[in-house]
Amino acid sequence: MKKILLFTATFSCLLLSACFSTELSMSMGNMRLINSSADPQEVMNFATKVCKNDFYLGASFLSKNSKEYRFKCVKAEDNEVLTPIPGTVIPTGGATPTPAAANKS
Repeated sequence: MKKILLFTATFSCLLLSACFSTELSMSMGNMRLINSSADPQEVMNFATKVCKNDFYLGASFLSKNSKEYRFKCVKAEDNEVLTPIPGTVIPTGGATPTPAAANKS
């Protein structure tokens, strides 16, 4: 019985360690520091969601160091281009134009 219980506990720990975690570790002004072990697209989606929840247009990728991602939240009137993490795309809400698109009209 102890072997079965030990096996179950070990197996569940392995499953939990395989799960990805993403968390906002610091927010200062328009800068966001996110710790994540998820794939870059998931981090980009999370950063965009965090910035949009704070009434910004979206998140612009600045740098990555190990599992720490740095983003700058951009306002629509800043006329800045949103920069995705290399190899990812910025998720769009459909109704929110990017600053680059706003400058074309």
